[in-house]
Amino acid sequence: MTYFTAANVSDRDGAKDMLEYYFQAPYLFSRLLKILVDGGYTGEKFAQIIKSLTGAVVEVVKRNEAHKFEVLPKRWIVERTFGWLDKYRRFWKNCERKLHNTSQLVNLAFLRLMLKRY
Repeated sequence: MTYFTAANVSDRDGAKDMLEYYFQAPYLFSRLLKILVDGGYTGEKFAQIIKSLTGAVVEVVKRNEAHKFEVLPKRWIVERTFGWLDKYRRFWKNCERKLHNTSQLVNLAFLRLMLKRY
């Protein structure tokens, strides 16, 4: 169960559409309290839309300076997750013809990751 958007959809609009799609069954995310986002999702209007859809608080994690490396609390969680996916050869370039296939490959990659760890 994954949600993809076209390339011409902005991140904010895609996030709103995705949450509307998933929250048709609110029991799936009943324990969701906070959503961590990067600087592209700033704005009170976006935060209010997300709060009304999910009841969760939006927390923006921004970089301090553009050219200075610094480990930011909570931002490493997302970067680490993408790093895990980079270890799978099929994700270096999207060669799949259908989005459904890509979605299933991401699910399989995380399933393999979890099985190896536990």
